[in-house]
Amino acid sequence: MATYYKGILGGFSGKVGPVVGARWRGKDVMRSAPTPTDKPATESQIEQRAKFKCVAQFLMPLRAVISLYFGEPYQDKSRYNLATSYHITEAVNVVDNEGVMNYTKVLISKGDIPGMQGPTLTAAANQELQLTWIDNSNQPMAAGTDDLLVVCYAPAQNWYEIFTPTDNREDAGATLTLPTYFQGIEVEVWGTFVNAAVSTAATSTYLGTATVL
Repeated sequence: MATYYKGILGGFSGKVGPVVGARWRGKDVMRSAPTPTDKPATESQIEQRAKFKCVAQFLMPLRAVISLYFGEPYQDKSRYNLATSYHITEAVNVVDNEGVMNYTKVLISKGDIPGMQGPTLTAAANQELQLTWIDNSNQPMAAGTDDLLVVCYAPAQNWYEIFTPTDNREDAGATLTLPTYFQGIEVEVWGTFVNAAVSTAATSTYLGTATVL
């Protein structure tokens, strides 16, 4: 793959003869067009493709969150690239050639500020999820004003709900109200604290599974 900065007509996207042009991580690049092959994919290739497809589909709706709060960009890798690599390596299994997310290993954020301490998650009437934690704002790098961020995901329906409420670390609790159509649905839940002013975050915590009442 080659990077180019100026051309007769500037950057291009698509195939021209044996060359494919595209934008990749903010740069104009060219690469050789793939050569068609009848060679069957190896077991390893099938597994890797299944992992990538599963992770890409799972992370896409979370891109806005991950692009702000998943570690720090490294060289030419964006936060989203880092999150994709992490989840392919650590948070997806392959069953019958299909990728399956391991929700206990999923991270919606990654960072150095203190995370949630002693969290509890309880489903309550009227599609509410009641979340509590220990106020640890006295720990180094923590602030009482760190914002709570919660992601709920319904696997069977492929529904996402992202909460960025006004609750802070020092509040030690929050009530999250899901839309009425979530009633009776099982959701996976993750929580974290973020400092939006400087785009820093804690490494998120898996809060468990709840059935919405």
